[in-house]
Amino acid sequence: MKIKVIAFSALAAIGLSACSKVANETPTSNRILAMNETSSFYDFKVMDLMGNEFDFAALKGKRVLIVNTASKCGFTPQYKELQELYDTYNKAGFEIIGFPANNFASQEPGTSSEIAEFCERNYGVTFSMMDKISVKGKDMHPVYQWLTQKALNGQSDASVKWNFHKFLVDENGTWVASYGSTTSPTSDEIVKFAARK
Repeated sequence: MKIKVIAFSALAAIGLSACSKVANETPTSNRILAMNETSSFYDFKVMDLMGNEFDFAALKGKRVLIVNTASKCGFTPQYKELQELYDTYNKAGFEIIGFPANNFASQEPGTSSEIAEFCERNYGVTFSMMDKISVKGKDMHPVYQWLTQKALNGQSDASVKWNFHKFLVDENGTWVASYGSTTSPTSDEIVKFAARK
């Protein structure tokens, strides 16, 4: 599978890697990088599906859509729309960051390598996919704490109620909007955001 990996050492070092070489299957809870409470979107460092560090500082200047994904959900076909959106607007400075999560009806039970294989085989995903995390509850990942709490993002509270919930963050790292699962990735609101209109 071709997955984008953004190296924190250089913003320009955006390349495609083969997901068949996923090396690290350590449980996600042991792979989340330690970080202090933050109010900046660009302070986060997470692990991608390849087991590499992904530094959000590399996203400065880009518009970003963050989505919690699952392989066995009724909304899983949105992977196709997400890829189409990415293909159309990536060169204009638009990124998609997928976070597999098993919070809803156990619809993402797979390992990192299984998720990578599924995405590539069924939808040809090339946008960035992170390691599996929790997007709600006591073990909610720090990224999703920031996305859902006004006290951290400075803009709005939000609640992730199911798979394929979408968050938009602008090129300055400012929280912009939250859209539920039923909002298509190719809806007018999201397309305008990706196109910087």
